[in-house]
Amino acid sequence: MTSVALTPALAPLAARVCPWLVDTVAPDQDEPEDGVVRAMTLILRLERDAPTRTAVLESAAAAALALCLDERAGPDGPWFDAVTAWAGAGRIRKLSRRARTAHWRAVQEIDGVTVGELVRALVPGPVDDVPHEVRRLQIGGTDLPGDEPGPPLSACSPSAGPVIWLSPEVEQTVGKAAAQVGHASMILATVLAAEGSDPARALDAAVRPASREDWARWTEALAADPDGRTAWDEYGVAPVRDAGFTEVAPGTVTCVAVR
Repeated sequence: MTSVALTPALAPLAARVCPWLVDTVAPDQDEPEDGVVRAMTLILRLERDAPTRTAVLESAAAAALALCLDERAGPDGPWFDAVTAWAGAGRIRKLSRRARTAHWRAVQEIDGVTVGELVRALVPGPVDDVPHEVRRLQIGGTDLPGDEPGPPLSACSPSAGPVIWLSPEVEQTVGKAAAQVGHASMILATVLAAEGSDPARALDAAVRPASREDWARWTEALAADPDGRTAWDEYGVAPVRDAGFTEVAPGTVTCVAVR
């Protein structure tokens, strides 16, 4: 039985990421019926005095989900058609671009949600029809060095909040990782909503690199039960499996969200 907490942006994901919780069936195809490729653009603010990698990734995870939960993406909101066309297309594509100074200020005028003054998630749309202010921003090569943020609060207190754990087996630029953690926050929120919990809990997810020991345990559970129920029931884990368009092979688990 599908929870009423599933928003229009999250509902299409439920049959894919938590089929044991809903009575809908995932579509047979991953591509949109109209052939239009749509994506959510994440604008990362990388000034010369750059923020930490962790701060950017946590803001990216929150911004992507915040847009999906925003009332403007609801049935009576101005973003509803754009968000549902994107979310219902199969893959929840995201593209990361970087901006600074005047370019960052310019994208604040485009519909979307900004988190932490570090990342702005734009209302999804066709990838070949973006505003000039976005088109001029660079996509590839966006990276930041690793940092040492320390353990997340939930490592000491399980009730403190969810964590998105990055794979220790896959190297990702910060642009790629931003898209992946944006997927993770949406997927975690979907599973939480489908089981009757508050999807907004995923807005506060920390982002950290996983240990190889934890990663091996989680991926073993995922391999044993591809629909994800075992990993969720035993570890509270929801995975992100990459489509393989950039940087990694199709089907690669790039990160997992742990409730």
